[in-house]
Amino acid sequence: MIDEQTDKPRHSFWKELPILLGVAILVAVLVRAFVLQTFFIPSPSMENTLKIDDRVLVNKLVYHTRSPHRGEVIVFKAPMEWSGNPAGEDFIKRVIGVGGDRVVCCDDQDRLLINGTPLDEPYIFSVDGQRDKPADQEFDVRVPEGRLWVMGDHRSASGDSLEHYQQSGQNIEAATIPEDDVVGRAFTIFWPFDRARILTVPDEFEAIPSS
Repeated sequence: MIDEQTDKPRHSFWKELPILLGVAILVAVLVRAFVLQTFFIPSPSMENTLKIDDRVLVNKLVYHTRSPHRGEVIVFKAPMEWSGNPAGEDFIKRVIGVGGDRVVCCDDQDRLLINGTPLDEPYIFSVDGQRDKPADQEFDVRVPEGRLWVMGDHRSASGDSLEHYQQSGQNIEAATIPEDDVVGRAFTIFWPFDRARILTVPDEFEAIPSS
């Protein structure tokens, strides 16, 4: 009698194991598709905020309830003109301007102006005391509704809105990203462990008025 009672739970466990594994895989797939996804950083375009081979977690739900905000780091499906890849490619940049914003370079202190307010950008790439300029040329754009003006923190090494604005002959549609193409918000670096931190919106964006 004792042997029969102990065998039944074992038999039941091995019978149910494939079901449990199937459920676990399904949950993992659903989480990756709709909730959270990991991305690795392949280029220096967001240095020193994000370095090559950093791993970030991306919240894929947040923009189902609201639009991206200025200062947030986002992952988006890059247009083919940006990536050169017909199969599509994910890019990661910082939102500088949202629909309706006027973004101008630059004031007499070499700062971007958003809706007439200067933006200090402490995250812009620097090395050995040398800091990138906010932009490599003057521009004055109005971001179309439903689109985003995005830039890398490593301005001199980023294929972003400014570069494509220049390359397209100042075509604002070609230079901006549709909100619908945003995959989600990168909110934390989780690898390597010594660089793990939350990716918050810099306080400097709080002073920017609505358009």
